[in-house]
Amino acid sequence: MKARILGALRAVLTVATISAAVFVVAAPVQSARAQSRMLPDFPDLVEQVGPSVVNIRTSEKVVARAQQGGPSEEEMLDLFRRFGLPIPNIPKQAPKKSQPQQPQEEEQPKGVGSGFILSSDGLIMTNAHVVDGATEVLVTLTDKREFKAKIIGADLRSDIALVKIEATGLPAVKVGDVSKLRVGEWVMAIGSPFGLENSVTAGIVSAKLRDTGDYLPFIQTDVAINPGNSGGPLINMRGEVIGVNSQIYSRSGGYMGISFAIPMDEAVRVSDQLRSTGRVTRGRMGVQIDQVSKEVAESIGLGKSMGALVRSVEAGSPAERGGIEAGDIITKFDGRSIEKSSDLPRLVGATKPGTRSTVTVFRRGATRELSVVVAELEADKAVAAKAPAKEEKPKASLAAQTFGLVVAELSEAQKKELGIKGGVRVEAATDAAARGGLREGDVIIQVGNVDVSSVKEFDAVVGKFDKSKGMSVLFRRAEWTQYAVLKASK
Repeated sequence: MKARILGALRAVLTVATISAAVFVVAAPVQSARAQSRMLPDFPDLVEQVGPSVVNIRTSEKVVARAQQGGPSEEEMLDLFRRFGLPIPNIPKQAPKKSQPQQPQEEEQPKGVGSGFILSSDGLIMTNAHVVDGATEVLVTLTDKREFKAKIIGADLRSDIALVKIEATGLPAVKVGDVSKLRVGEWVMAIGSPFGLENSVTAGIVSAKLRDTGDYLPFIQTDVAINPGNSGGPLINMRGEVIGVNSQIYSRSGGYMGISFAIPMDEAVRVSDQLRSTGRVTRGRMGVQIDQVSKEVAESIGLGKSMGALVRSVEAGSPAERGGIEAGDIITKFDGRSIEKSSDLPRLVGATKPGTRSTVTVFRRGATRELSVVVAELEADKAVAAKAPAKEEKPKASLAAQTFGLVVAELSEAQKKELGIKGGVRVEAATDAAARGGLREGDVIIQVGNVDVSSVKEFDAVVGKFDKSKGMSVLFRRAEWTQYAVLKASK
């Protein structure tokens, strides 16, 4: 009986041991299979999206002048002398009157880029710099069909262009939701780097909302992008286009591990306008802005570094008519927070001209709301800096020596020239003033959120200031208004 029990126990232990071994072996196999399912399946993506990607070649007309006939008689004789040949007896001929040569135009290759099909009837998106200046655009599909394309419109500010080919039944891409894109997510690019058609590269999203331009927050990736990839699609793992490859960071001209793509939601917004009107309209307020440093934010009571500092206001602009002043810090536009200065031109630019918008500003330690009617952004205009008119030098004051400042009254003519109501002119800036960035000729408008219109007012405000803390100074330099924080020497 005992022998039978021991035998049964041995059999159970043997089965349990075999089952455990099978489990130990099977578990890594199942884990490996699960991991393999999680890895990106690039071949399927290439088959899915590849036919929608096109190669774009451009050419431009250049003026070529015809050569003025063959070599002259003297050039022929010199050739015989150089090679030691007997000089032939060339009969003298009457010189022919040279006929003026008409300049001729000829097509020359300009560049190679990429693009992708937006609609089945032949609408194609690419970069504006790919087709800029081109007189002829040739589009080659993956099936080797070639078409001449018409440029529907191009927007250099966003670097987006639309071209159209006469074809139907084309495989259009699917547009993805950029808001769902995550840093670290796998992405793939298809294009024609260095003219090598249908090249596939892959990587991950390195960052979102990367500031490298005025109107676009870029998607940063480590996908290999090289010349010729411009205008090609950036594709997520669902086979959706979430960006247009546009730029690279490079010290050599080639790929160095950082590339940038235009987010597809921004590209579609631009392309919709190009499709309907052939151009893009953007809003403008007429202000020059700058970042607000942490030091300035703390010194003026803003709390944290945010908003856009208004350095100057264009005369007659929507901003001036709406009451915005140099030195204001714009913290909100139509209720949307301005976390950094680059947020403002994007929000204003996306606003339809003629729209009445609410602008929240921080001024002299308090917040107020202003109403501005957004105008249309025109071509950039260079603003010439105006120097204060040379007048008889007013008597200087030695006030505020704690900060190394010597200031003087402004004449009425100087105030009119600068377009300001008050302030004091810096006659000398040393010690703390020089370290804070002030220099002779600057005009101080505010001290610690308090307007100053005369040397007397300036001395009174500075005299009440706690010298152990930094003193914020709003000043004007030519057309620019900015803050400085002065810290007295201990």
